[in-house]
Amino acid sequence: MPNLKDLKNRINSVKSTRKITQAMQMVAAAKLRRAEEAASAARPYAERFNAVMGELAASVGDGDGAPKLLAGTGSDQVQLLIVMTAERGLCGGFNSSIVKLAKAHAERLQGSGKTVKILTVGKKGREQLRREWEDNLIGHVDLSDVKKLGYGNAQSIAEDVLARFDAEEFDVATIFFSEFESVISQIPKAVQIVPASFEADDADSGGSTFHEYEPSEEEILADLLPRGVATQLFSALLENAASEQGARMSAMDNATRNAGEMIEKLTIEFNRTRQAVITNELIEIISGAEAL
Repeated sequence: MPNLKDLKNRINSVKSTRKITQAMQMVAAAKLRRAEEAASAARPYAERFNAVMGELAASVGDGDGAPKLLAGTGSDQVQLLIVMTAERGLCGGFNSSIVKLAKAHAERLQGSGKTVKILTVGKKGREQLRREWEDNLIGHVDLSDVKKLGYGNAQSIAEDVLARFDAEEFDVATIFFSEFESVISQIPKAVQIVPASFEADDADSGGSTFHEYEPSEEEILADLLPRGVATQLFSALLENAASEQGARMSAMDNATRNAGEMIEKLTIEFNRTRQAVITNELIEIISGAEAL
């Protein structure tokens, strides 16, 4: 039979845990609202920017005058995987789902004879990848001290990636992040950013609108492509931030519910145990009285 003191200590411990999970859920809900607004505000700019870049890229094609960021190196032998995760845990399967997608992609590449290099953004992804892919890790970006994500954070990552590309350290770069849909739905995605890949706007693809650019498309692309890489990284960071808070809010809600259920079960067990102790004491008193 469990000890009453032990049961009481367990109940108090679970109650304390429930207070923590409730507080974390409320904090995540507040942060989610801001992160979702930031991600939603950035989407129209990113979509329109990509549409314009897609139109420019389509007009330039893969000719000799195309910038290297658009045309590529002519090879896909060395692949850089930029894995974006959170700096903190307690957010369900958010981090592991992104890492799982990146691992599957890396295994496919290695299986086809490609060289894989990994750049991590976020401590949790690095911790998981270090177990099996430590030799492939070439860099890490720590955002633990960043209170509010800004374009400058993405720009610094883009500068590092582009410097490695100019140094011919890789041929193709792909980012892995989680796209925010709702509190209970975050979708891991892989998007190639080098060589740049854009889709022209369907509304302008019918030929009804003609744009004339000055200076030439090649010069504009050479100037805007690095900004396009930074924009895609910034969008991925914002989507990840919203997804992280949504996943944490959902995880803490589940933890709070589970703690409540555990408290109910332990309380029932405590009451039954106390009733059994009282019954045994009464039996001993009655037995002693009858013996006298």
